[in-house]
Amino acid sequence: MGCTSSVYAVGRKKKLSIPEMVMFVPSMRIPVQSDLQRPLRGLISKDLADRLSSLRNQIVLVAEDTGGSAITELRRVLEEYLSVLICLTKKDDGLIEFKWRNLEHGRQEICVANFWFELLSVLHLMAMLTLSEADSLMIPKDPTGSGLRVVSSDCKREAIDLLLKASGYLDCCIRDILVHIPFDIKKRLPKSFQPGALEAMSIQTLGQGTEIQLGLAVESQNATLSVKRRLACEQLVYFSQAYQCLSECDTDRGYEKKHMSFIKWKFLESKAAAYYYHGLILDKGSEPSCHVSAVCCFLAAEELLLESKRACLSFCLASPVTRSPPLWGAMKHLHQKIPEVASRKSQMYGYLLEQEKALQALPELPEFQLSLRPEEYQLPEIDSSSWSSENCEAQSQTLKEHLNDSDYETSE
Repeated sequence: MGCTSSVYAVGRKKKLSIPEMVMFVPSMRIPVQSDLQRPLRGLISKDLADRLSSLRNQIVLVAEDTGGSAITELRRVLEEYLSVLICLTKKDDGLIEFKWRNLEHGRQEICVANFWFELLSVLHLMAMLTLSEADSLMIPKDPTGSGLRVVSSDCKREAIDLLLKASGYLDCCIRDILVHIPFDIKKRLPKSFQPGALEAMSIQTLGQGTEIQLGLAVESQNATLSVKRRLACEQLVYFSQAYQCLSECDTDRGYEKKHMSFIKWKFLESKAAAYYYHGLILDKGSEPSCHVSAVCCFLAAEELLLESKRACLSFCLASPVTRSPPLWGAMKHLHQKIPEVASRKSQMYGYLLEQEKALQALPELPEFQLSLRPEEYQLPEIDSSSWSSENCEAQSQTLKEHLNDSDYETSE
């Protein structure tokens, strides 16, 4: 009986699971397990080389065993590894190869002999883990199966803090690490490590934080129209800047294409929101021109909302396929309000539109100083316990000592 059931189990199709994505999280890259002790000999002490190798292999094991979901544990080991790794950037370069691979597509490996590349890869993984944690906070579980999913205000604020932290990691990659990597190595880096892609992700996370802020403002009875308009306009600027940065990169396929689709979707949503709230404020004026301009804003918002729905579908279908979340935040409100207000106001002021055809021009949106900034991140100080004078300087070996070390490795 057991053998028969096993045979049928082999042919059973695995249920396809399409992940849901609120925050855009690029594919993670994790280190490939490797022996660092041998290539590090002569650069640092054996104890320190063992510690570096052990920490790196811990990252590999935790990431592979959990698929990157053990965020707290991974972050702890990555920070410890980073604090020890930092001093290697002062050593001779090009002697040790560091291998990393795509977590979802394991065959896509990259191997670079450069300490700054290893540092870049570690900090990029820390940023992706932080984005993943923010995404999980915005996708609450629905244990009752009722379809009603509520994200608490505390979770939203925590997600904003995480987005600012992730933006800080990425900003540090651009500011303090990428500048040290030689041009010939930069050309071989993954597309997600290119300056334009890193800057786009850093700015985009600020836009996503502003999107959550706008949702909180919509839910608040104390938030004024001016505050909502400002947040919508700021969100629009962030995604516009991110689009400009990513346009410098190759986005014809893969995660880069999906990334661009996400930015276009959010750009259209934020522009629709900005025109809607701008229209509401203009409509408070007493002049006929104010009402005409307001209607132009509402009609533009309605058209942008339709475009955003198509952009959302394009994003979801771009490889790898994902599910869009249920409407949340400001869009949950605006998907209903924008069509309603556009229809009602265009009927109400239809006669003005006919009389004041010369005024039927879409007004410019106001400009505001951007509020959110990346949380500043500085590379850790050199681990003094590991990089003391006796540890940092590798002792010269006699031929006999070197042969003894080789015999020791062989016996292991």
